[in-house]
Amino acid sequence: MTKISAPLCLLLLFSAGVSAQDLQKQALGKFIFFDKTLSQPSGQACATCHQPSQAFANSNISVSPGADGVRFGNRNAPSIAYASYTVDWHYNSEDETWMGGFFLDGRASTMLEQAKAPFLNPLEMGNHSAQAIIDKILAGQYRQVFENVYGRDIWQDPTKAFDAVADALVVYQSSDDFAPRFSSKYDAYLQGKTPLTAQEKQGLELYEAQDKGNCAACHPSQPGENGQRPVFTDFSYDNLGVPKNQKLPFYQMAKMYNKLGTDYVDKGLADNAHIKNPAAQRGKFKVPSLRNIALTAPYMHNGVFSTLQQSIEFYNTRDLDDKWGQPEVSDNVNKDELGDLKLSAQEIKDLVVFLETLSDGFMLN
Repeated sequence: MTKISAPLCLLLLFSAGVSAQDLQKQALGKFIFFDKTLSQPSGQACATCHQPSQAFANSNISVSPGADGVRFGNRNAPSIAYASYTVDWHYNSEDETWMGGFFLDGRASTMLEQAKAPFLNPLEMGNHSAQAIIDKILAGQYRQVFENVYGRDIWQDPTKAFDAVADALVVYQSSDDFAPRFSSKYDAYLQGKTPLTAQEKQGLELYEAQDKGNCAACHPSQPGENGQRPVFTDFSYDNLGVPKNQKLPFYQMAKMYNKLGTDYVDKGLADNAHIKNPAAQRGKFKVPSLRNIALTAPYMHNGVFSTLQQSIEFYNTRDLDDKWGQPEVSDNVNKDELGDLKLSAQEIKDLVVFLETLSDGFMLN
């Protein structure tokens, strides 16, 4: 019988208020999340592109390589530490924007749908079928754990077995064991446990000021009406006018992956099959959570900016300085909330310092 590691044993013993079945699913989901044998070729796990030490993003690289190390995707791997807080996919007629969904273009309506996609993406984990993934689990070290949770008959239907893989991943990624969520200095400040420094407080004021940073317009920073802790995103979609990242290796991929070469344009939400008005959505990407943002460079959907300061400088002078170049998609660019923020160099530094308070794992003295 497969043995469960000591940390998972502790998880099963001490996770109060969680059902025994969900605890087993958490343990199973953790095995799957870190299992490098589930790619083709083997060597790449979910955790390869969503690393715990980097807030479950893939820092210091614009886009993640595929399992073979020579294929590359077209987008930066976002942090998924707070993915389970995503609102349901829907259209907000008041703001005239789509909301929620998973991936940067919302193409997965549910977290279950999202969990399955990377396994079968040829530019990510590279498996050709659900059966190929199930065969690897059958030959692996936690088959017994899988059967304990979903039953021995689960293997008879590869589709159901693959659904179970996604189910275990979702339960794990939604659990307290997955990430130290809401444990930043800013959370401690909201709880009255620690003060912000003068510069951090100044950064927060700039962040929320409608005539300055106005960041809170899309990245709400205050608790909700019922005390909900802020996730620092409103889950909407926006075209920020981000330029192309000319260094993306995706532009050099074979035609079977990228037919247009360097002429490729990422249209974002417009390529989402769920929407009915693609022209109005060209160039829009999901507004990310800013929690742990200091840990997840580079920034934007294509990783074009290497630092937080550079990203804020872009927001500040996009419409004033030719150095930024043309937007990758010139349609639907948000010109109301960014592009000429009139921030001084010191104010940009203050904003960066505040954003650094959003990193989880803060320890009170």
